[in-house]
Amino acid sequence: MRLRTKLLWVVLFYFAQGFPFGVVNDLLPVYFRTHGVALRDIGFLSFIGMPWTFKVFWSPLVDRFGTRQKWIVASLLGMGVILALLPLGNPAVAHVSEAGETVLRPARLVWGLLLVFTVLSATQDVAIDAYTIGLMDKGEEGAANSFRVSAYRVAMIAAGGGLVALATWLPWTTIFYIGAGIFLLLALIVPRSPAVPVPEESKMELFRPLWAWIRRSGGWAVLLFILVYKVGDAAMAPMLKPFWIDRGLSPAEIGLVSTTLGIVASVIGAMIGGAWITRIGIFHGLWVLGLLQAVSNLGYAGAALWDVPREGIYVAGVVESFCGGLGTAAFLSFLMNVCDKEHAAVQYALLSAIFGLSRSISGGFSGWGTEHLGYATYFGTTFLLALPAYLLLPWVRRWIRERNETAEPGIV
Repeated sequence: MRLRTKLLWVVLFYFAQGFPFGVVNDLLPVYFRTHGVALRDIGFLSFIGMPWTFKVFWSPLVDRFGTRQKWIVASLLGMGVILALLPLGNPAVAHVSEAGETVLRPARLVWGLLLVFTVLSATQDVAIDAYTIGLMDKGEEGAANSFRVSAYRVAMIAAGGGLVALATWLPWTTIFYIGAGIFLLLALIVPRSPAVPVPEESKMELFRPLWAWIRRSGGWAVLLFILVYKVGDAAMAPMLKPFWIDRGLSPAEIGLVSTTLGIVASVIGAMIGGAWITRIGIFHGLWVLGLLQAVSNLGYAGAALWDVPREGIYVAGVVESFCGGLGTAAFLSFLMNVCDKEHAAVQYALLSAIFGLSRSISGGFSGWGTEHLGYATYFGTTFLLALPAYLLLPWVRRWIRERNETAEPGIV
């Protein structure tokens, strides 16, 4: 199959993967904050994303039963139904805190629907990631991840930029119905994708190959590296939209600048990062592009510290998004590179779950940290959180198989 054809399907599948993530991380924070929900509860959205962490435990089912495409279609249809039902729950129920203050929190029905939504999204992620690893050949990771990150970010524009901007003119119920329609449309297209066969022995082995794989030399460092590589970004992300709102910016500005222009910048960063990785390799991309990713967090810290005008916040947002695209292209290329095709569903699910764990925990406490430290200090702290990953690079390098290398990962 030609690379161009492969990349077209990569674009479709990662649009489908990025759209629910955009709903949870970009659309819902604005939805809740405009209804007066407390920062702490908005931060708790990251805990609702825990299924993205624990998906490894049901990932073997994706290969053992049915096809990857069928799992994707079922997940898309389920998420569409839930998004259509979401307006039935009250987004802001009054509660009295221990301090005697009245705070607004989403109803239990809303939390329940969102939990099922993220379980379906996580299941879809397992199927899409395994399908893509089976589709691409070694040496094609850079190109694949450029398009992959770009499609993912475009989906976030649709969910967190387009839908948020429409909220200026349309009621939230209509916004959720539009999102449900997008899920339905994707479910109709996915069955046309080419089949990627899974070896029969891989369907029956379940977790045994996974344990052998992570016991290779340096496996502990690889898992720890994945846990901490993007923790700085993950810790800051849930508080960006509330920061914009608390600085007086409108939902339309957030949809156009923070989300839409920001995601365009991240797409450009991902394309540049993917091309750079293809040329000089994944290892160099991890440390150079990752460092730029970490430094960009200081832009938001400065914007909060010096109370810059809205144009300064625009610049901080675009720069952070561009550098985030660079770092994400390197990180995803690394994850794809170290997985074996025949066991990709379980292996990649484990790696992305470990990353999801750091994202959920750090994001879950982001509201608490911001309330106690303030935006400026908290954003500055996220830069420091990104640095420990660099201590692990000597071990991580042994697992990377660059284009012209044939050595097994983990072999010194």
